[in-house]
Amino acid sequence: MSTAASSPSFETTDEKDVDVPMRDGTVLRANITRPDAPGPFPALVERTPYSKEAGSEVAVNSPEFFARRGYVVVIQDVRGRFASEGDFYPFRDDGAGVLRDGYDTIEWAAAQPWCDGKVGMIGGSYSGATQYRAALSRPPHLQAQFVRESSADYYREWVYRGGAHEHGFSLHWARLVTDQNLAQLVSGEELVKQQALLDHVQADIDDWYERLPLYPCRFLTGLSDWHNDFLAHPEDGPYWWELAVDRCHDQIETPIYHLGGWFDIFLAGTLKNYTGLRRRARTEAARRAQKLIIGPWVHGPAAVNASKAGDVDFGPEAARDLNELRLPWFDHWLKGAANGILDEPPVRLFVMGRNEWRDEADWPLPDTRYANYYLHDSSSGSGVASLNDGGLSVEPPEGSEQPDSYTYDPDHPVPSIGGNTLGIPNGACDHRPVDERCLTYTSAPLTAELEVTGPVTAVLYAMSSALDTDWVVRLEDVHPNGYSRNLCDGILRARYRNSFQHPEPLEPGKIYRFEIDLWATSNAFLPGHRIRAAVTSSCFPRFDRNLNTGGRIHREAAGQVAINTVLHDELRPSHIVLPLIER
Repeated sequence: MSTAASSPSFETTDEKDVDVPMRDGTVLRANITRPDAPGPFPALVERTPYSKEAGSEVAVNSPEFFARRGYVVVIQDVRGRFASEGDFYPFRDDGAGVLRDGYDTIEWAAAQPWCDGKVGMIGGSYSGATQYRAALSRPPHLQAQFVRESSADYYREWVYRGGAHEHGFSLHWARLVTDQNLAQLVSGEELVKQQALLDHVQADIDDWYERLPLYPCRFLTGLSDWHNDFLAHPEDGPYWWELAVDRCHDQIETPIYHLGGWFDIFLAGTLKNYTGLRRRARTEAARRAQKLIIGPWVHGPAAVNASKAGDVDFGPEAARDLNELRLPWFDHWLKGAANGILDEPPVRLFVMGRNEWRDEADWPLPDTRYANYYLHDSSSGSGVASLNDGGLSVEPPEGSEQPDSYTYDPDHPVPSIGGNTLGIPNGACDHRPVDERCLTYTSAPLTAELEVTGPVTAVLYAMSSALDTDWVVRLEDVHPNGYSRNLCDGILRARYRNSFQHPEPLEPGKIYRFEIDLWATSNAFLPGHRIRAAVTSSCFPRFDRNLNTGGRIHREAAGQVAINTVLHDELRPSHIVLPLIER
């Protein structure tokens, strides 16, 4: 482990609403907390859309924490938010485009008399996005970053997933950021009118989740038109490529510590940014200077400091002090401290079930063995009240097995419970109430511990009566008392089975092979527990409902019922692929 970081030794002083000019003349404003001493000192910058007065770094007291340890902390409102001038359009002006607000802010900080020329960046979620995008522009004085929970591809990990819209999160987030900044967008009677509408939306959010069509979103039109732009681009392509960090990993040369959570909405982006930069960063030194930590956390800085995610407490070892975790990283890169942090293994993971931390050489773990667990029509004997109560085993099906069919009605979707989401309840939860409306495939009780750590995928051989539908697959840990704890899940909109750029309708009644990405997990299934895979076609309001018509995404006001069928026989062996760690 790295040696102890620096201790508090400074009193602090604050400056408010400091002007930071951008290359186009737009003025962004920042609050600065620094040691009350001559200096100069290294600087840490957060660029946030959530207010420099009350954003996530302020919530965990990082300005005071780091300033007392010899850092100047700059918390800036991004373009078009709160005290900063300009127009807010998510992600657009933070990277290596025409405007480079991250670059300009870092170089401005480095040139101030209180700075010694070394600058790091902090923040997570959107503030993590501003970090990754700033790294693309390679500011000369940017020395290191610590990114908490953010994305690598805003199409696949922020606005859409598997071709389905992240409806619960997106609508919540767009309403939130619009409401926070409404006085900068409109004034007078229009402000009163729009505020009343946004308040109504929040009070009746469940009703608004159900309203169709999704495009255009009436209460955001003229205020946050970027949300409608997101809805207008349901396929991957040039619109999204301009924003994707992972397409440009080879342009980044910054040492980055990546932090994620097993139940975080941006888990895939955290893993993708770590692995991509570990392999493709611009220099060998940068490739070696990537670190990763994944805990049993939901989204947000408070979750890192907690042991509970959803309704499950993973024990006192799960909680980590975010500021203390980051301090050795910055002491090394910005102060030259020989604290051994780079001598540690680059990956630290929390193994759920066993509820312990473990250091690893890389992600995915080099000694992973991938095993197929096959769906069967035999009864599991688990007592689950699902649509079928099928079996799950490493033995492939032999000969014919009876396929499983169910009705998916978009007017009566399967509800969301927990998982990797935001804006609606998230985390680890008991999925028995949802399993009642799903196909389930459950193993026999385990006679020995089985560790599953790594990326998880599902392969379904399936058909639908409709031109389009969704496939949702969830991996669960079933406790001896029946409690069924969600671990990871995924969704695939059938029209995107071959390409997220070029959708293809289904031929009703034709059997297709669908591969669903369940992202990743780390869980030790204990003796007496069972492994469960649940299959359905909706998870609402987390994801928008597939209307089954094959029509234009987000533009239709009504759907139709689909009969969906999963096959699991010798020729079409549907299965889930689990990454096993056998040590």
